[in-house]
Amino acid sequence: MWSRFFILFFILKSTSCVQKLQEFFEWNIIDFEYPTDSHRTNAILTGKFKPENALPVGIEIWHDKMFISVPRWREGIPATLNYVPLDSPVKNPRLIPYPDWPSNELGNCEHGLSTVYRIKADECDRLWVLDTGTFGIDNTTQNPCPYALNIFDLRTNQRIRRYELRAEDINEDTFIANIAVDLGKTCDDAHAYFSDELGYGLIVYSFKENKSWRFSHSYFLPDPLRGDYTIDKLNFQWGEEGIFGMSLSPPQEDGSKWLYFSPLASHREFAVSTKTLKDSSKVDKSWKEFFPLNERGPNSHTTSRVMDDYGVQFFNLIDQNAIGCWNSQNPYHKKNHAVVDKDDVGLIFPADVKVDRNRNLWVISDRMSNFLLASLNYGEINFRVYFAPIDQLIKGTVCDTTPLNQYYNSKYYVNNNQYFAKFPLQKQYQIFGGNLLF
Repeated sequence: MWSRFFILFFILKSTSCVQKLQEFFEWNIIDFEYPTDSHRTNAILTGKFKPENALPVGIEIWHDKMFISVPRWREGIPATLNYVPLDSPVKNPRLIPYPDWPSNELGNCEHGLSTVYRIKADECDRLWVLDTGTFGIDNTTQNPCPYALNIFDLRTNQRIRRYELRAEDINEDTFIANIAVDLGKTCDDAHAYFSDELGYGLIVYSFKENKSWRFSHSYFLPDPLRGDYTIDKLNFQWGEEGIFGMSLSPPQEDGSKWLYFSPLASHREFAVSTKTLKDSSKVDKSWKEFFPLNERGPNSHTTSRVMDDYGVQFFNLIDQNAIGCWNSQNPYHKKNHAVVDKDDVGLIFPADVKVDRNRNLWVISDRMSNFLLASLNYGEINFRVYFAPIDQLIKGTVCDTTPLNQYYNSKYYVNNNQYFAKFPLQKQYQIFGGNLLF
């Protein structure tokens, strides 16, 4: 019998609605899969589970699982790292703690997870998870544990590494909510990049060397003119929010990639080569190796972005209740950007965007600004997950890759497993703010 996932995929392929995101999951309020109903009741009675305090923030797709993070901003969050099966028979499945309940214990620094935001699964079937070690948010934040990178083997559900960030990697204002993972030609040749939103830094971690280092740059700072937001008629100011969303390009001829990033309080994109970031000796000698791109245009704050193997970047537009795109074969300019979907109800604060291995786009919306600054009505749908095949989502837009598909057909190997890296066989050029590089 076909699962609900494959039935939906068939519908998307065969209906006239294929160019829009289709709702996959929806929740009025978040629930967790306890061993028994009595365990859930006891957790609610003791305050260990307060359903109204749970906000899903980050997602990742791996085979038949969708991982969902729930930060511990308020009391009563029983598990911060969770998953749901994609073939769930219901549209509001209960969240299952990953890899198990004990591994989500708040304050258990060595063996547990306190607060997780965004997560990334790589082609070596590993899940990269940064535990901030925190509880609370803003001036209520407590730090029972240090920032620590946890890496899980998704085939065995075992943690294979835990790495604490160095004291030099962070400062008293550090707040890291985003992670990008850069896999090279082998599973050991891997790097993670962490954006320090409030400490204004970019931290690099080498899996092979098992060490980290930190870059500083003025491009990580917020734009003082872009700190005002209006989302769902709620006006507020997040003027201190620096470097946040990140995405990685397909590999260039020399194997390096471009890391694109933007402060949250900004409408401008920036870029830096991973060749620079992977060289720890460049920490204090790379000012001119970071590049400013153009602005996206008005009302274009973004917290999350991802780039697929064809070089198409997708990003959330939180002011517009929308998802945007940019084909990196074209200059970074608002005329080369498109809105692939907009929904003033369903896409209120699209918090995270991800691309799976079958080149489908996934989006979770969670009304975060209402949750943090106003309130949610739990009698209505508050949290949604959407899905769409990318080719159908961008068809006919300036992001369409159809004319370029003929250039993508290459392979690489990781631990003797064959993968396809769909990057141009011809020399790839990128235009930054009118300057042709390479």
